[in-house]
Amino acid sequence: MATAVVLVALLPVGFVYAGLAVVNTAGIWLAKLATDWVLAGKFYIKPWLVAGAVVLGFATQLAVGDTIALQALDARPVGPDDEPGLVENVARLAQSVDLPAPAVAIADSDAPNAFTVGRSPDSATLVLTTGLLDALDADERDAVIAHELAHIKNRDATVMSLSYVLPTLTYSLAASTLGLLQAIPGAFTGFRHTDSDSARGLLLGIFILTVSALLTLAVSAVFWLASFTLFRVLSRYREYAADRGAVAITGDPAALASALATIDDEMAAAPDHDLRAQDGGLDALYIAPIDETQFADAPNFVANDVLPETHPPTEARIERLEAMATGDRRDGVQPPNGSYGPDRRCRVARRVWLSPRPGRQEVGDG
Repeated sequence: MATAVVLVALLPVGFVYAGLAVVNTAGIWLAKLATDWVLAGKFYIKPWLVAGAVVLGFATQLAVGDTIALQALDARPVGPDDEPGLVENVARLAQSVDLPAPAVAIADSDAPNAFTVGRSPDSATLVLTTGLLDALDADERDAVIAHELAHIKNRDATVMSLSYVLPTLTYSLAASTLGLLQAIPGAFTGFRHTDSDSARGLLLGIFILTVSALLTLAVSAVFWLASFTLFRVLSRYREYAADRGAVAITGDPAALASALATIDDEMAAAPDHDLRAQDGGLDALYIAPIDETQFADAPNFVANDVLPETHPPTEARIERLEAMATGDRRDGVQPPNGSYGPDRRCRVARRVWLSPRPGRQEVGDG
């Protein structure tokens, strides 16, 4: 995790200096084409300015990121008067690991999910959907809450929030540049009413603008790919860690395994509009991923096949939890403290893995 934090901090710095390198090479060459201006030397940015810009970007994300995430799902805060049992359980489980009780919010969505936001344990908010509250029993809900509390304890929600700064910036820059490139062909309509000298000047301007836009798009795409890959790898790693943390809190891997299987099953049957509402920049924060291939009109992006998934396979997570429940120490999995009654074995709905999901075509079908 320490290495990942360093990379999260260094990638934005690398993006700035990569852009500076492009300016000092292709940028100066293009400037010479456009004017008689001769530059002695190169552009330079003081390191403290770069560091200050990165810190400012991170601070802005920490200041507004939580609000944006909660507004994206229209999550409403609830207190003891609204949901006494839920708020009490959250406080009880948080107290068991010496955490301040996070604020609780509920999002009206039939798609069962949960996530946590907050720049620190003192400012954390736990969000649960109505679909999750309806689908799970009391032990399963406690297991999901414990999973989210483990994220707060590990402070990985903060790391995830910071690691999303560069993907957001580079994506926005690339999208704007692509829009500019799409508008360039319209500039050729100006050739019909210009003389030869003006036409040469216009053509040179279009050439310089096109090259500049392509270079900007290339640098943005490279750093978007690097930063977004890191973002997804971090998300995968933190889910396994939070699963272990949840078991340490509840002492019941069976409940979390059962909850994950139920969530996966219910997610496949959730209304399309609820899934789309959850789809987007928050998907890496959820306890369960949004499967875009379930959408009837889902585009087949190359990135979906090349980049790592935001979550480990649910089946793999369940198998690890089953190993913990049975005391299997393979793969470094340690059984939790405490004992389990015979009625709390892994109640995993195997139909999740044995039956095809709605809206999908299994291998060999058709």
